[in-house]
Amino acid sequence: MRRSGLLTTLLASLALASLTPSAHGQAATSAAAPVPLDRVVVRWHAPETGGVRRPQFIFERELAFEARLEALADPDAEPGLYRDRHVRAALDRHIAETLLASLPISPAPTSTEVAQRAEAARIALEQRARGRARLLAAAAAEGMSSDELDALLRRQARASLYLDRMVAPMLEPTDFELKIVLRSGATPFKDQRYEEVAPALKRWYVGQRLAQALDAYYQNARARVSLSIMPAR
Repeated sequence: MRRSGLLTTLLASLALASLTPSAHGQAATSAAAPVPLDRVVVRWHAPETGGVRRPQFIFERELAFEARLEALADPDAEPGLYRDRHVRAALDRHIAETLLASLPISPAPTSTEVAQRAEAARIALEQRARGRARLLAAAAAEGMSSDELDALLRRQARASLYLDRMVAPMLEPTDFELKIVLRSGATPFKDQRYEEVAPALKRWYVGQRLAQALDAYYQNARARVSLSIMPAR
């Protein structure tokens, strides 16, 4: 998947150049031609994350990876390419999840609950990417490590737990609710029996509700977010 106008249009910077793992290794061993492995592309802060004294940073690789995920979930995206709209959606989602993940939850989730929710987020992410292989390919394309992917999943887990416990229950829809959604015909599971698609339908429906809640929260929080694009050097 080629990088789009991620930095030329949205970030007003240089086009990103992909580095394969082997290229990273070559750069690390070549004293004559050092190559930066990553850089900050967005600096932002908000009251929820500690304000100006605790700035938040988004790195090039993670934003590019998250833009790839947006493109994989977009049925209208061109194969192998993501656009500026995917970058903007990834940026909004990243900030919204970070804001929510920083807020206190009552009662506080246990480490086991966070881990279980992170695993659910991983499965949902595979569904959004339309397959585990696509998800892993996107991560490999940006050199994302398993630890970095785990951190993203934990962020999503805490954000979803906050929305579920502090805004409105949405992580455990009832069978009745899911059957109504299936009958509406507005899901990817048309003309299929509920018993055959129930787990996948639940993940899809929860994902839709979380995405809507994230967007609504961020629209309200946007005015509190101070964001700066970091130029390439």
